[in-house]
Amino acid sequence: MAVPKKKTGKCAQAHRRAKWKATIPTVVQCPNCKETTQPHTVCASCGFYGGKQVIDKD
Repeated sequence: MAVPKKKTGKCAQAHRRAKWKATIPTVVQCPNCKETTQPHTVCASCGFYGGKQVIDKD
C-alpha cells in the first residue's frame, strides 16, 4: 500500500479545501406559465417541457 512520507501541513490542507464551494443552481423561466424551474427539466407547476404537455396537471 502507498503510504505518504510526510504529514500534510495545515496550510496545504486549507488551500486544497478552499476550492470546494457551493454554487447556486441555474434557474430559468418556464415559457408556458412563467414559473422558475431548472433548465432541461419538466416544469413542476404546469408539466410542460420543450413546448409540449408531458405531465397532466390538474
